[in-house]
Amino acid sequence: MKNRYLAFLSSVVFDFFAAALSLLASLKLVGTPELTDNKDMFVFSVIVWPMLIVLSLYIFKAYSVLWRFSRIPDLLRVFAGVTVAFGGLFICQMAVFGRAYSLPVMLLAFSFTFFLAVMLRLLMKYTVLRAACESGENAAPSELDGNIMIIGAGSAASMLINELKGYKPSGIKFKCIIDDDPSKKNTYISGVKVCGDRNHIIEAAEKYEIDTILFAIPSCGSKERSEILNICKETSCRLKIVPSVYQMICREKSSISDKIRKVEIEDLLGREPISLDIDRVMSYVAGKTVLVTGGGGTIGSELCRQIAEHKPKRLIVFDVYENNAYDLQNELLRKYPELNLKVLIASVRDKLRIEKIFREYKPSVVFHAAAHKHVPLMETSPGEAIKNNVIGTLNVAECADKYGAKRFVLISTDKAVNPTNVMGASKRICEMVIQAIDAKSKTEFVAVRFGNVLGSNGSVIPLFQKQIEAGGPVTVTHKDITRYFMLIPEAAQLVLQAGAYAKGGEIFVLDMGKPIRIYDMAEDLIRLSGYEPHRDIKIEVSGLRPGEKLYEELLMDEEGLTETPHEKIFIGRPGEFEFDTVKRKIQEILDAVKTGTKEQVVDKIAEVVPTYIRENKDNEIAFREIEDIGDELTEEMAIRQTTA
Repeated sequence: MKNRYLAFLSSVVFDFFAAALSLLASLKLVGTPELTDNKDMFVFSVIVWPMLIVLSLYIFKAYSVLWRFSRIPDLLRVFAGVTVAFGGLFICQMAVFGRAYSLPVMLLAFSFTFFLAVMLRLLMKYTVLRAACESGENAAPSELDGNIMIIGAGSAASMLINELKGYKPSGIKFKCIIDDDPSKKNTYISGVKVCGDRNHIIEAAEKYEIDTILFAIPSCGSKERSEILNICKETSCRLKIVPSVYQMICREKSSISDKIRKVEIEDLLGREPISLDIDRVMSYVAGKTVLVTGGGGTIGSELCRQIAEHKPKRLIVFDVYENNAYDLQNELLRKYPELNLKVLIASVRDKLRIEKIFREYKPSVVFHAAAHKHVPLMETSPGEAIKNNVIGTLNVAECADKYGAKRFVLISTDKAVNPTNVMGASKRICEMVIQAIDAKSKTEFVAVRFGNVLGSNGSVIPLFQKQIEAGGPVTVTHKDITRYFMLIPEAAQLVLQAGAYAKGGEIFVLDMGKPIRIYDMAEDLIRLSGYEPHRDIKIEVSGLRPGEKLYEELLMDEEGLTETPHEKIFIGRPGEFEFDTVKRKIQEILDAVKTGTKEQVVDKIAEVVPTYIRENKDNEIAFREIEDIGDELTEEMAIRQTTA
């Protein structure tokens, strides 16, 4: 900041004196009598001309340009500024003295001033670039060395080429550009030829021996970007991407090359982000006290971020892990200094503590995200899954009912559908609690069910990344295992939107598209990390873990789909459960946790959840066609949208 301010002042001072000297030199060279015959006009002009130059250059934003990244349009700003000042001086002289300097004097003054102003800026650019090169600041990333292909023949590509050419010698060679616009084929962008459309990517990569592919279409939609990147990944090239227009605007860095990032697995999914009905969300969040349990977790923290944007009366972050809560607290207070934020350390198992919180703060909206979610760990500790997931949900739900909360939203999972593990079965009991208590409560209790959240704590992506960093192997439990995936912001938005549609007892389901094969995802992640699967990094099939199934489902047989105003959100038919009965059965499970064996606990869970498949015989499940499952769900959702 200080350097930029100093550069601004230096430029202003230089331009002022350069303009004065230019006028003086012009008068001397032409040899006009104005120097001696009309001293008042001379003094006036020598002062006014530089002032007009500085003012005009400022108006045309010639001082706002980062000359390290200057281009021809930036020099045109200087020309326009000097031209306007030229006209301004003529008008001022005529108004004050009834005449102006001769045309030769004026043209020379114009030329000298423009020349010196341009030379200053070119010198600044050269000096800054040289300093950056010597310090290494302006060095292109080493991974960009070699032959480069650019996807997209637009302004982003032109800026990238020109900017990277300004870096210190790095071995970068732009070989070709790919663009789907047939009118651009065989044209040149900043000296680089457009050689074809997306169908020529693989051919061009081989022909030009491409090392790195730069995706430079910031305005491209998620689906189209995914389609093109999935073609690119078939090459052995490194993949880099220029983020979306929104991301580019919001980031602080000034140069487009600074914004280049690795292609992430999310880019390959092709999922368009969920659009929120802002008015509906605001109507039940804005001006309300909102409580988020498990607020420091992956989903909980993203919920808190999005809720903070919708101006709640108070946001209460409730979490048992103080480090996560502390980090989130600092982040929210930095981004939203006006936010009425309360961070509370507590466990959902502690009924007395929860009672005290509800009695003191009386939250109007509750998002219950606190839960144990790791499947293998819950298989070995089923009692902990019951105490934390089930009893925790029961505690918070009863307090929400007792203290008059308006809405209660449970974060559930697709693993609750025909569960094959303790974690999934425990979440199914949580859904039963919500549907049972809703029948007798004025509070609107709902659940939101979705698949795996990409990049969340403990998810498969961070695990694969660590394994790749260690040189492999990457371990996949089964070659045919599939999962539904969604992005963290997308999951949080679904939860918020579901709360807006809540009437009580619903289980909201997201149209998550087709399930993704984990083995394919592992191969993609290896490629995106710059390695060749099976050659550089091996993939090992380790066998299904206890409680793990090949596929996940979003609906049980007894549930149907009902549309909502949102095209990607559907409702499963509410179940009919009697609260006292559900609570009595939970107590029986809890008694087994306190006094029985692990097997007895699991037996009691199976009694409560009839759809619970207790064992994976030989660690396998009867295999169903994965693609068909995804197709059936997608088709049913599409039919309901069409007939809505």
